[in-house]
Amino acid sequence: MKLKNAIYSPQYRAFIENITGLEAGSLTDEVDCAANCHTRGCHLLCHDDVIGTRKVSYIIYLTDAKPEWTDSDGGRLELYDAIAEEDRFVPGALPVKTVLPAFNSMAYFVVEPGVSFHSVQEVFCDRPRLSIQGWYHTKEVPSQIENATLQRLKSTGEGENTEGTFQPMADEATAAAAAETEGNGTESEPIFSSEDGKFLGEYINKAYLTEESLNEIRTRFEEESSVKLRHFLNDEWSSKIKAAFTRQDKGDKVGENNPSLDYHVGINEKWKAVGPAHKQRFLQYQEGSGGSALSAKKASSEDVVDVGEHLGHLKQNLFQSAEFGRWIGWLSSLGFPLGYRGRIRRFRPGLDYTVAHYGILTTNAVLDTTLCFCGGEGNQCSFDEETNELIGSDDDAIWESGDVGGFECYIEADDDDEGAEAEYDEEDDTQLLSVSASFNTLSLVYRDPGTMKFVKYVGSGAPSSRWDIALEYDVKIDEDDDDDEHQLPTDEEN
Repeated sequence: MKLKNAIYSPQYRAFIENITGLEAGSLTDEVDCAANCHTRGCHLLCHDDVIGTRKVSYIIYLTDAKPEWTDSDGGRLELYDAIAEEDRFVPGALPVKTVLPAFNSMAYFVVEPGVSFHSVQEVFCDRPRLSIQGWYHTKEVPSQIENATLQRLKSTGEGENTEGTFQPMADEATAAAAAETEGNGTESEPIFSSEDGKFLGEYINKAYLTEESLNEIRTRFEEESSVKLRHFLNDEWSSKIKAAFTRQDKGDKVGENNPSLDYHVGINEKWKAVGPAHKQRFLQYQEGSGGSALSAKKASSEDVVDVGEHLGHLKQNLFQSAEFGRWIGWLSSLGFPLGYRGRIRRFRPGLDYTVAHYGILTTNAVLDTTLCFCGGEGNQCSFDEETNELIGSDDDAIWESGDVGGFECYIEADDDDEGAEAEYDEEDDTQLLSVSASFNTLSLVYRDPGTMKFVKYVGSGAPSSRWDIALEYDVKIDEDDDDDEHQLPTDEEN
């Protein structure tokens, strides 16, 4: 109580006004503070702290004095540049300055909409990161509050979309054939031929190309609007990719509770950091940087090839092919895709994530198609009710538990005014589906215009990075069809 009374006293408020350059008397006597304890794995993603009349944010650190808190303990306050973008600012992908939570130190900054971007690095140690955090308030809400993080996450305005534009799915001849099929008065379905199966068999596990499995998958998708196909690629491709990403993770010394203290780890001319940090951070493979050259050479698992080259080849030659379009069109009963968009991503342990925001909402339904790679065997774990544990390989069980993040979560966009902070709450009752990370596993999810998704922050305890080829296919829904038959079930329906 003595500390609270001291830091909110008129004298100390005047001191804060002076050192922050605020007009004398602008801070009110409103008390707004709390004690925080961040334990191993705790973190806060990038935001600007703008809520109501907050004006100055402060943190008093009470971490252990002996031994001193060090970089390897994590928990740093991370500060971001505000980068001008049209009529507003966005944070960069990576912090430009960090502050160690040293015992008996105080950090503070002026709260400004769309400017005061900051986050808290994951705590890597078993010691608690203790602090007293609070705000000083003014009488009026700040100007340009529409640029605040929470408002921006719920905006569908120009510049908020992070996903790019759709590209034509196939050549003109294939597109014309698909259009002709749709106009013949029959159900729109691509013709999946034996030649298609032969082509796909060069990449895909042939168990997914038999008539029996195709019918089974199609039925499952029609019932649930999603399906997960484990061991998707054949052994040749899956072994090459596993060898490549294992080598890169080991070279970067990430995963398995070995957090990187370098925000630039893995970044090079082929892999670029993608932001803005209040919506996402991951590494994206730069297609055209040599990755698709595998079409001219067949790399073996012994060749030193960047995993991005393997994934780039698959994206260009498999996922963007007419044969694959006909395959997913038949499996999903949604017909040949009208177009696609997507990218190759790496989520590094202790660093990367995406956030659900209204800018990713689509005007039309899409078929999310994600091929995931990570540590483990990609097997389904069983649940032991007696021990309350998942049974399977250690890495598979860790990913499936969700304790280290890396899962992709689908949630409904709220129609009310609860606030955008609810859009990253995995306990929110708007959650529709959660897809855990799993080695060599393809997930197909029908996503309607009212559904958002995010990849949960990958913790430093994850067995590896999460690597994926993430595409959205633009699918045509007949206006006469009952759209409900393709919707993801709500929690009440599960």
